[in-house]
Amino acid sequence: MKVRNRREFLKTAAMLGAGTGVWPIPGTGHEKKQEQEREEKLSIFEVIHERRSVRSYKSTPVPKEHMTKILNAARMAPTAGNQQPWKFLVVRDRSKIDELMNTCITRSIKAYQERKKPPAEELRKYETKVKAYLQNVFSAPVFIVVLVDTQSKWPDYNKFDGPLAAGYLMLAARALGYGTVFFTDTIPDQVTREVLRIPDRYQRICITPVGVPEEWPKTPAKKKLDELVVYESFSQGNNP
Repeated sequence: MKVRNRREFLKTAAMLGAGTGVWPIPGTGHEKKQEQEREEKLSIFEVIHERRSVRSYKSTPVPKEHMTKILNAARMAPTAGNQQPWKFLVVRDRSKIDELMNTCITRSIKAYQERKKPPAEELRKYETKVKAYLQNVFSAPVFIVVLVDTQSKWPDYNKFDGPLAAGYLMLAARALGYGTVFFTDTIPDQVTREVLRIPDRYQRICITPVGVPEEWPKTPAKKKLDELVVYESFSQGNNP
């Protein structure tokens, strides 16, 4: 195929790439779209194996259509009697995220001071460490608080339903190329409750950032499958 000029080359490449997905055109946004499409085509097994707990993020925004896909996946999780007791509180306001961060920093430093009663130099080192860690955590552009309704039809089952929805949410985020992490104590329940004015009727399961990782963490060591699986029953001498 003879191409006379750069404009014709780009036009031809775009036409071919639309059909095959193998001609990314630098500077046109096609590369980014192609990467997103690749993420979405990961098999469920690849998504599970590639999910990571991420604690440092780029400021890259998460498009609304991606947030909708992630939340739609979360609401499809299995639930007792189809009661669906979830509420997903999505926080995108930078001032709210910063307020959460600053409150966490203040509480952490105060708790350390009361618990350890450290000398001034040690306290300064702890403050520096805590601020650096939480500034990385709160660099994410979006946070989702996974809640369950204590007034649901079968509230005793909320403790099962809630984590299932959180798991679906995290896998959907990974399928789209985003990192998450299941936070509990790092961002205390009381902090989210006060800053985000969460009503008493809702119980928090976790809070997770959602964003593009600064880098994907390495796979942590996992136990071998045969250490975790028992077939049929625990028979004496065969299974620990």
